[in-house]
Amino acid sequence: MTLSFNATPSSRFLRACARLPVDATPVWFMRQAGRYLPQYRAIRTKYSLLEITRRPEVAAEVTLQPVEALGVDAAILFADILLPVEPMGLRLEFVPGKGPVIHEPVRTAADVERLRVPDPRADLGHVLETVRLVRRALEGRDVALIGFAGAPFTVASYMVEGGPSRHYRTTKQMMYAAPDAWNALMTKLADTLAAYLTAQAEAGAQAVQLFDSWVGALSLPDYRRYVLPYSQRVLKAVEATGVPVIHFGTGTAHLLEAMREAGGTVIGVDWREPLDRAHARLGDGVALQGNLDPIALFAPPEVLREQVKDVLRRAPRVGHIFNLGHGLLPDTPVEAVRAVVEMVHEFTADYTDDAEK
Repeated sequence: MTLSFNATPSSRFLRACARLPVDATPVWFMRQAGRYLPQYRAIRTKYSLLEITRRPEVAAEVTLQPVEALGVDAAILFADILLPVEPMGLRLEFVPGKGPVIHEPVRTAADVERLRVPDPRADLGHVLETVRLVRRALEGRDVALIGFAGAPFTVASYMVEGGPSRHYRTTKQMMYAAPDAWNALMTKLADTLAAYLTAQAEAGAQAVQLFDSWVGALSLPDYRRYVLPYSQRVLKAVEATGVPVIHFGTGTAHLLEAMREAGGTVIGVDWREPLDRAHARLGDGVALQGNLDPIALFAPPEVLREQVKDVLRRAPRVGHIFNLGHGLLPDTPVEAVRAVVEMVHEFTADYTDDAEK
């Protein structure tokens, strides 16, 4: 796929997405705006998570905090993957100590029938305004803005279970026992999420990430039958905008080839699959993102340094974006995160210098 950039991208992040040479490997972190940052904790004393997402000025401030604090090469929009479920007709609440709760979970064909496919410009306009504010704030800087959404399966699992789950029993029961209802639910979600991501790109997001965080709970045959067509529907729609699309999941080593088939400019790889092996499996046609274990950030500095070096040794020199294999944990030491940014830039700048000698 040829990306429809107006010109050859200058930022490290966008160049890596396009599999172009970079002066140093770009780095950003999933959940880089969050509870591990004291600046964010200060804002949370005034606003709940949902209140932040509904106030574009505050959400933009939170989005930009890690850019200033860490020196990352990309900002990711501060939002939540479940924001679209409210305009679809469900009531969402974040309960302290429990996480997201969806009241009246979707369990039957009648429940699915009641869901609507919202217009993101009308129903999620506050998110799009945050995108515009952040792009204006980043103007003139080589820091890209990433938008995002949850993938159909991951969002569906919350809608069906009513919240987080360990085994996705109710979700799988619906897949197996009520395939028509499952198809109707996934189709509505695919249309909703495709429109939402497209609107983010039109508002100024320079790349988007589709989070299929929980799809690793499925076998390969179940992924192909019950998920791939719907993820593919979203990814193809967003790829048509010309912005890079990152396709990410966890526990997905057994699904990598199928995820590439579904789509994405960049495939996210979690820490369980070495990047050299992922590259051998996926080939040169896609960029890779990943894949430091988030727990490595709690290791002694010398261990962390070796872990970072190992990821970079295994990564392709062209078409690699350094990230974690999943998101930052709430109590991650800020100094460790900042150190990783510096290490990645330092190590890969040395590689580039060596290659030019």
